[in-house]
Amino acid sequence: MKPAYCILLLLLSYACAPKATFRIFDKPVVYNQQRKDLSIDYLKNRHGLTNKTVASIKPKIIVLHWTAIPTVESSFDAMNPPTLPQARKDLTSASQLNVSAHFLIDRDGAIFRQLPDTAFARHVIGLNYCAIGIENVGSETRPLTRAQLKANEALIRYLSKKYPIEYVIGHYEYNAFRNYPVWKETDATYRTEKTDPGKRFMKKIRKRIIDLNLQGAPND
Repeated sequence: MKPAYCILLLLLSYACAPKATFRIFDKPVVYNQQRKDLSIDYLKNRHGLTNKTVASIKPKIIVLHWTAIPTVESSFDAMNPPTLPQARKDLTSASQLNVSAHFLIDRDGAIFRQLPDTAFARHVIGLNYCAIGIENVGSETRPLTRAQLKANEALIRYLSKKYPIEYVIGHYEYNAFRNYPVWKETDATYRTEKTDPGKRFMKKIRKRIIDLNLQGAPND
C-alpha cells in the first residue's frame, strides 16, 4: 500500500471518528428562600443594585476558578449550604451568603450545573452581578487537567452562544476591572488575593477559544 494512500485513510478515520458528546449533569446546590434573600441583599449591599427584586444576573463575563478542594464531592459539599461556615470569617464580614458557582468541573472533565445560568452566585468580588462562575476541581499543587481544559472550552462555547458574553477571565484577574464601569463593589477596601485557575491554564484556554474574539481582563 502506498504511503500517500495510507495517510489518506488515516485522515478519513479521524474525520469519521465519533465526536465526544457535550453533556451537562444537573447537581444543584440548595437554592432555597434563604439563599435567594441573601443574594438579593448582596446585590444591594455589595453591588449597589437596589432595584433588584430577584436574584438574577445578565451574563457578560465568564470567570474560571479552581476549588482548592481535592474531590468533586467535597467541593460540592462546600458550596451546597446557603450560608458560609464559621471558618470563613474573612468573607462573613461582607455577607453570610455562601460562595458558589454555576458550574463545577471534575478532574475527568465531567460538567455539573449547580445553579441556573442566570441565577446570582457569589464567586468573584465586584463582578458577581454579571458573571457566570466555573469551578474546577484542582489547586496550586494539583493543576487542572487536559480533560478539564477541553470541558472548559466546550462550556465557554456553549455559554457564548446563549448569552452576550464579552469577557473570559481567570479569578486571579478580577482586580483589573476595578477602574472600569463594569466593576461594582461598594467597599473599596474589600479584596482577596487569588491565583486560580493558574496563568498556564488561562493561556491554554485563550489559545483554544481565540476564534470567539472574547476579551480578557483589561490591560492584559
